[in-house]
Formats: sequence, structure tokens, C-alpha cells
Amino acid sequence: MDAIWLFAGMAFWLGLLTSVSPCPLATNIAAISFVGRSVGSPARVLAAGLLYALGRTAAYVGIGALLVGGALSLPAVSAFLQGFMNRILGPLLILIGMVLLDLLTIPMPGGGWGQRLGERAGRWGLAGAAALGFLFALAFCPVSAALYFKMIADALACRSPILLPALYGAGTALPVAVFAGLLAVSAQRIGAAYGAVARVEAWARGVTGALFIAVGIYYCLIYIYGIGPS
Repeated sequence: MDAIWLFAGMAFWLGLLTSVSPCPLATNIAAISFVGRSVGSPARVLAAGLLYALGRTAAYVGIGALLVGGALSLPAVSAFLQGFMNRILGPLLILIGMVLLDLLTIPMPGGGWGQRLGERAGRWGLAGAAALGFLFALAFCPVSAALYFKMIADALACRSPILLPALYGAGTALPVAVFAGLLAVSAQRIGAAYGAVARVEAWARGVTGALFIAVGIYYCLIYIYGIGPS
């Protein structure tokens, strides 16, 4: 029981870190601003931001539930994960930490299709805010993909196809809702908030990346090489 809450807290943190990473953060602000110009009143801007955040959360939960639930429903995959998950996590954590520290670059296919489809959904105004969030969530960049994959690995490890993806989605939604509120109150304040978040994100991503590498090395020593306490 204690382990699931540790994984739950990590899932929320990874979602929060995803949302304030440069690529998703810029996309979120641009999308909310676009929708905000379309719907008019501050209350509707806030509603659009919340619907956009809900759309992003739904996408992350849906994909996570399919991946984790599908893997756990296959006996062979489930047995493999139970036997080798700790060995897999070590190298995985090291690779993700290297991505977060900009030591490794992951090429991402797609050519911006999510952004192009999102622009079309944005024309629907308030009704398209949730669809816009859903579509933009599918346009992964290297950092967001690495963080999401780490959450999926944790969800597989603790057999949680819904809770961890939902907490990850909630983490990604929180800054979006805050920026929507700032935009509804004052467009000028969102620029200052963006600069502050960007500075915090760089520090938080570096610390998280270093911790991932350290924990990954520890997992490799314990579960692959058998060095250390059993």
C-alpha cells in the first residue's frame, strides 16, 4: 500500500513536470490564448482552459489505460513484467534521466500533425477546447514522451491502469488551469508567470533527471549485477 502512494506521487510530479516543460507549456499557452480570443468573456476563457485541461487528461488516461490494461491482461506479458520489471527500470531510468538533462535526444516522428489538427479544432471555440487538449496531448515531444513512458512503466510495476495515468493527467492539467485563470484576469500576468515557470522548470527537470540516473544506477547494481543489499 505504501508503494502505490509513492508511485502515485511520482505520477503526479511527472505530469506536473510534463506540463511545465518548454514544448508542452508553450503549446498550452498558445492554445488557451487562441481559444480565449475566440470565446470572448473571462468566464468563458476560464471554462475553455478547464475543458482544454480535461481533454489533455482524458488523452493521457485513455492511452495509459489501454497500454497498461492491455499488457496486464496478457498472461505472458504480465509474468514477464513481474519477473523482470525491476531489471528493466534501471536502464530505463538512466535513459530518461539523460533525456531530461539533454544528454540524449529522442527523434520524434509526426511532423506536427497534432498541432495542425489542433488548429482546426480551435476554430470550434468553447466546444472545441476539450478536443484541442486531447489532440495536443498526442503531440509528444522528447521530454514529454520520456516522462509519460516512465509513468507507464510505474503503472505496469504496480498494476495500476487507471490511477497513475489519471494522476499524471491531473498533474499536466494543473498549470493549464492556472494559466487559463491568469489569462481570464489579465493577459499581461501570464507572460510574467511563464517566465517564472520556465526558470523553475529548468531547475526541477535537472534535479529529476539526476535523481533518475542515480536511482537507475542503483537498480542496475541491485537487480542486474546483484551488488548491494538483497
